[in-house]
Amino acid sequence: MEMRALLNVDYTIDFVADDGKLTCGKPGQAIEREIVRLTKEFLEQGDYVVFAIDRHEEGDACHPENRLFPPHNIAGTKGRDLYGELHSVFEANRDNKNVHYMDKTRYSAFAGTDLEIKLRERGITELHIVGVCTDICVLHTAVDAYNKGFSITVHKDAVASFNPAGHEWALEHFTNTLGARVV
Repeated sequence: MEMRALLNVDYTIDFVADDGKLTCGKPGQAIEREIVRLTKEFLEQGDYVVFAIDRHEEGDACHPENRLFPPHNIAGTKGRDLYGELHSVFEANRDNKNVHYMDKTRYSAFAGTDLEIKLRERGITELHIVGVCTDICVLHTAVDAYNKGFSITVHKDAVASFNPAGHEWALEHFTNTLGARVV
């Protein structure tokens, strides 16, 4: 039996709320119910649930994203909080041994983090990915997961982007280039 994990990528106020600093807006808000449902399902089944959350430092002129995007997910700001009901689900389960909250500073949840170690030590081979943005952080996380040999499932009703064309392209890329299941 394959051991599986759910990766919740960047579902924060800055990426989802109407007044978020780099928001997907309505498309991001529309996936809330499915992200919460999947998170609860994985928790109830005893699967590993990871919250991989973008973290930037105020005024960090060296970070490459600063040339591409406005400041977002700044450490110590409300914008980094999980959005909507997912925040409550996390808070109720934060001490669960199968829940891991981690900071990430690049698009991929694997870049410069201990994510792969955490997954391997638990024998996890199957990753389910939800969150935002489909064509940025979700995509780069999926590419790294593919390159590390994990099987990948992307839940299309639980990913969103502020770029509709990029979102559609990424969904095809997951299937056609990474061999992922898109369900």
